[in-house]
Amino acid sequence: MTNHPAIAANRSAVITGAASGIGLAAASKFAGLGMKLTLADANAEALEAAHDRISKETGRPDDIRSFVIDVSRASDVERLRDAAYEAFGDVAVLMNNAAIGGGGALLGDPDRWHRILDVNLWGVINGVQAFAPAMVRQTEPSAIINTGSKQGITTPPGDTAYNVSKAGIKVVTEALAHDLRNIEGCRVSAHLLIPGFTFTGLTAAAGAPKPAAAWTPEQVVEFLLASMAAGDFYILCQDNDVTRDMDEHRILWAAEDIIENRPALSRWHPDYKAAFAEFMKAGSARRQS
Repeated sequence: MTNHPAIAANRSAVITGAASGIGLAAASKFAGLGMKLTLADANAEALEAAHDRISKETGRPDDIRSFVIDVSRASDVERLRDAAYEAFGDVAVLMNNAAIGGGGALLGDPDRWHRILDVNLWGVINGVQAFAPAMVRQTEPSAIINTGSKQGITTPPGDTAYNVSKAGIKVVTEALAHDLRNIEGCRVSAHLLIPGFTFTGLTAAAGAPKPAAAWTPEQVVEFLLASMAAGDFYILCQDNDVTRDMDEHRILWAAEDIIENRPALSRWHPDYKAAFAEFMKAGSARRQS
């Protein structure tokens, strides 16, 4: 498979949330392709284990750096940037992936709200603001990947703080793509990774087996690479239960709430249950025809 030109041997990638899940899978994949790595995570123990694992996989310990940081602190992210450039001279790929979830009900704990937004949304903003100017000045192709969520698009009821943070990441990444393509000579692309149901540290109970419906983080990364190679901005992942077409219809229904002046989140409104089911059924019929 041909990769995005930023993903190449002897260039370097910076990954936040790199100690587990999608971040760790991306780190392992990039390292296997010959890239140098700067890994960041808030969990020192897990980060050390990830560093050791990838060092053993590649046999190139000198090509890996790791830093315990809090992405919600701009100073930590700036320190990460400086360390990456000092170690490897360039940053070909920035993957703003660090995230937390859970406990963000609308009328829930304000402190939890602040923490989710600080890590998930401000972590991405801090990453973009710290790294993008330096990456724009580079002459080689580069890429910024921000990890969003379908919950930031269809916004299901429940963990509202997480939804808000991921909706914000969508807005930030769209604005980033617009800004980058309007900078003369810029060779940095932006990509919004939108995972489906993925068996990660955020979604898995300790020691639980992978649900049949879930993709592995490695499947998400393989899809990410193929989509980037194709030049995609929106990298909308399916899983073993939800197809892309199903996602497209759910997203379309959510957008049409505004156009049709339906109640907010009508997909979960009892008066629209039958209409939504019929909408999805009609979509399924079109898929099979």
